[in-house]
Amino acid sequence: MKILGIDPALLKTGYGLIQDDNNQILLIEAGLISTESKQLISKRLAKVYEEVCSLIDKFKPKVMALEKLYVHYRHPTTAYLLGQVKGILTLLCAQKKIELYEYNPTSIKKAIVGRGQASKYQVQRIVAELLHLKKLPKYPDITDALAVAIAHSYISKVKEKFPFLKR
Repeated sequence: MKILGIDPALLKTGYGLIQDDNNQILLIEAGLISTESKQLISKRLAKVYEEVCSLIDKFKPKVMALEKLYVHYRHPTTAYLLGQVKGILTLLCAQKKIELYEYNPTSIKKAIVGRGQASKYQVQRIVAELLHLKKLPKYPDITDALAVAIAHSYISKVKEKFPFLKR
C-alpha cells in the first residue's frame, strides 16, 4: 500500500511517500513544497494544492496521513493559515477518493520511537534507519512527513489485528 504523509504548513509543507509491502517499508519519494511569504495567500495555497495533486496523480497513493495541527492559542493567525492548508488537502482527498487520516504528534512519536515524548532528533534517526537513508533530510518537515506515513502504516496494522482498540 502506498501512503502519502504530509506535514502541513504554508511556508514549507513536507511530504513523504512510502510503500508498505508485507512489513517492509520502502521510500518512494520525499520532499518539500515551499512558498514565498511575500506571495498572496491564494497563490501559496494553489501551489500546495497543485503540487500535492501532481504527487497523487503520479504515484496514486491509497492513503494520505497528516500530522494534526497544533497551534498555541496566542497565535490564532497561524491556526487560521494552517487550517486553510488542511482544508485544501482534505478537498484533494475527497476529489481523488483517497482515505485521509490524522495523527497527533504524540501518537506519531509513540508509533515510531515507542515513546510519545521522544525528541525530534530521535524520530529523525529512527525514520532514517527504517528507510535506510545515508543522511538525515535537510529539512525536518520532510522527516516529519515520512514519520506520519510510517506511523500510519504501523497504527493501521494494529487496528486491523485488534479492531476493538480505540485510537
